[in-house]
Amino acid sequence: MRYEIKGEPLPAVVCNLESGETMISESGAMSWMTPNMKMETVGGGAGKVFGRMFSGESLFQNRYTAQGEGLIAFASSFPGSIRAIEITPGRDIVVQKSGFLAAEEGVELSVFFQKKLSSGLFGGEGFIMQRLSGRGIAFIEIDGSTVEYDLASGQQMIVDTGYLAMMDATCTMETQTVKGVKNVFFGGEGLFNTVVTGPGHIVLQTMPLNKFASSIIRMMPSKS
Repeated sequence: MRYEIKGEPLPAVVCNLESGETMISESGAMSWMTPNMKMETVGGGAGKVFGRMFSGESLFQNRYTAQGEGLIAFASSFPGSIRAIEITPGRDIVVQKSGFLAAEEGVELSVFFQKKLSSGLFGGEGFIMQRLSGRGIAFIEIDGSTVEYDLASGQQMIVDTGYLAMMDATCTMETQTVKGVKNVFFGGEGLFNTVVTGPGHIVLQTMPLNKFASSIIRMMPSKS
């Protein structure tokens, strides 16, 4: 598989496949393709379907297999960038909800749980993440621009909900409530933060979709 990422800040990744090569994607992610791409919709078994339902993703994935040399493109759903990440055995990646765009056939998706599930259940969308394992190239959507850090063992970064786009699976994350009544009611930062602990690489995004949507809603005129 050969690929090219084009068109930021509304990018698409164009993948050129040899005969027999397969790409997987979320339902509805395909933007254009040549007629010789065979599509198959798969669920992956009851356990995987339940996990995908819990993570908020569509219940099924699409598989596209080239019948001869073929071309398929996947476009970002929000202004930002697309990152190509190489997944190898022993190097799993955890990405934000809805961050997965497409991947080669050897990449496996599963739900990633925090150490404290109970805190995550009340921590908003920031706790719901996807784990990518196996082998192959995966394409990840980033909302806005990226800022990256390498955390040493035990080193922490406190991140507002939605700003964590991706991290190495060697990192751990936990949702914590904001301390102090005044901070909660007057701080303007919400009730929860995500604490990421190293070791590992983290990628933060500067314009999370949930923050953008909240800003638009606040500017809309209220009904009389």
